[in-house]
Amino acid sequence: MSKKALVLFSGGQDSTTCLAFALDRYAHVETVGFDYNQRHRIELDQRATIRDALARDFPAWRERLGPDHLIRIEALAEISASALTQDIEISFDERGLPNTFVPGRNLLFLTFAAAVGFRRGLTQIIGGMCETDFSGYPDCRDDSVKAMQVALNLGMDARFVLETPLMWLDKADTWRLAERLGGKKLVELIVEATHTCYLGERGARHDWGYGCGSCPACILRAEGWRKYAAS
Repeated sequence: MSKKALVLFSGGQDSTTCLAFALDRYAHVETVGFDYNQRHRIELDQRATIRDALARDFPAWRERLGPDHLIRIEALAEISASALTQDIEISFDERGLPNTFVPGRNLLFLTFAAAVGFRRGLTQIIGGMCETDFSGYPDCRDDSVKAMQVALNLGMDARFVLETPLMWLDKADTWRLAERLGGKKLVELIVEATHTCYLGERGARHDWGYGCGSCPACILRAEGWRKYAAS
């Protein structure tokens, strides 16, 4: 409880679960989001709604929730040819890697987060990277995160701990973790307020939340919900 944490908070299901995870464990928790001109930029608009709801509806966490930081990295969109940053159809290459992969994205996120953490005395950096349901993104792998922890600590002469509480969970387990942390109230908040859809669609309401229902992110979230709801 004496440690302070910084959560990579996009406004999605995974990062909201990670934020609850941090609030349950640490005395002071700040959040950081990244604007890289993503196609689903609507996720950034949900961040304040989620933070306000956590502070309002979860009294035990209210005093632990600290400031939010938003960092703009427009250059990431300028140098990538990704379906997350350009209006192109989602497809897969010969390796099975979807073109929603933004090269270097999580590596940059962790680097900027560590810079914020260094300045503000936040030693625990928490991200929603997951190697179980991860769409094949190489920068979501456990080895990638461990390598970044070594590099950041050497480069900043620091003692950061990069935590990935979802690394070995599937999406059904992520829903279950949210319920263990905050009960049905947190699950309902994630359904109603978080955004996952790569296309930025929030018109259609499904039992698992809002989204197009057909992009890889929506499919993963929907399948996880069905398994969770059936358990």
